[in-house]
This record gives sequence, structure tokens and C-alpha cells, in this order.
Amino acid sequence: MNNRAYGTLGEKEAGTYLREQGYKILTRNFRVGKMGEIDIIGKDGDTLCFIEVKTRSNRSFGTPAQAVSDQKQATITRIAQIYIQNNKYYDVPVRFDIVELMMDRTGNVKDISLIKNAF
Repeated sequence: MNNRAYGTLGEKEAGTYLREQGYKILTRNFRVGKMGEIDIIGKDGDTLCFIEVKTRSNRSFGTPAQAVSDQKQATITRIAQIYIQNNKYYDVPVRFDIVELMMDRTGNVKDISLIKNAF
């Protein structure tokens, strides 16, 4: 499985997991030009959540969440501001979460976890 398909499968698994946790998924892969994208945008109760999904097959280079660099966090924050403006979510609490997946290269999920208020 190539990296793109692997990441897409991880995002699909994360969406299922989030729905099981009570999230309502509003959109996936919200892209702003060449700036970048947010993997999943959803609501957890009244809170608008911007969710980065990181899928790894092993921890050789650290946990999946450790791959969300300060630069990536800043990009997600900027894109979130655009989403909030476009959709007029001005008075809604906002949170940035990370879903970590450990999944083998054939698509078998070994572990999945949600980090709320990750940054």
C-alpha cells in the first residue's frame, strides 16, 4: 500500500473512531489553496474541533503525535481561522485534537487514541 492510500485509510478509520466517541463530522480534508489542509473538522458537543490524523506503522521515529511539528500546528491554526470565518463560527469554543493510529501496512489497526487539546 502506498503512503497516500495508507494515510487515507488512516483518516477513514479515525473518522469512524471519532463518530464512536460522539463527534459529528462536518468535513474532511478542508484545503486552503497551497497553504495546506485539515484532515477532519467536527463537533464534540458544542466545541468545534480541528483534528489532525497521524498514522504510523511503528514508533521508530516517535509517536504519531510527535510528527505534528510546530510549523504544522501553525498551518492548521491559520486554516482553522479561515474555516471559522467562512462558516461564521465566531462564538463557538474551538479545540485542536490529534488522532494517533498505529496500523500495519495492510490496514489492520493495532491502536488508536485521541488527544484532545493537543495544541
